[in-house]
Amino acid sequence: MPPTNTAQPLNITVAPEVHDLVPGFVPLVVEARGLTNGPSDERSSALLDDAVRRLTARLAGRAPHEDPHLAAWRDAYSAFGAKPSRTRNSAEALARRALADGGLPRINLLVDLYNAVSVAHLVPVGGEDTDHILGGMRLVRAGGDERFETAAGGEPVVEHPEPGEVVWQDDTGVTCRRWNWRQGVRTRLTEDSVNAVFLLERLAPMPLDELHTAAGELAEGLRLLSPAAEVTVREAD
Repeated sequence: MPPTNTAQPLNITVAPEVHDLVPGFVPLVVEARGLTNGPSDERSSALLDDAVRRLTARLAGRAPHEDPHLAAWRDAYSAFGAKPSRTRNSAEALARRALADGGLPRINLLVDLYNAVSVAHLVPVGGEDTDHILGGMRLVRAGGDERFETAAGGEPVVEHPEPGEVVWQDDTGVTCRRWNWRQGVRTRLTEDSVNAVFLLERLAPMPLDELHTAAGELAEGLRLLSPAAEVTVREAD
């Protein structure tokens, strides 16, 4: 069985070398317990459709990477050696997909909700199943030998990050590569997930007030989808 966390808040930290690399990085944590997830439905689809409308109005004809916040994320990716036009941060990748003919995917209630918040606010948002996290979560610069469990062609694959790459990890291995580029399969949210942590990641020049607004929108959405859930918003340690 996967490790199960106690009721204590998940310890989430950012290593000093990450702050040194990109000053002005601020993550907000939305942690929820007792969630009820399930397949995408008309509620989550409506959230995604509304997010696309808000994105379109915000960009006013510009490409997503021309938004100042997403431009800052491109600079952050370049700072640790990634090619931002090839490995886009999660918010830019979602925004591009939202504006494409196929639109945003429908995955499940929780993922649809945090994707909608990400697109509407142009902020990277990730969600992890805390019942599959061992120990706390740490944002660090990788040594290069850490394990990252993913899939290729429908088969499980273990990759390793590049030395110096910014990654989220727990005591088992990497949970998300290249800061917020690709999530691993081990901790992703499924229809069976009941306990989760969501990370909203801000760089200057995004106003801190907007980051808190986005986190509040996510928290309210969780309470609407799961009225019995316990939801808290806090800063990382």
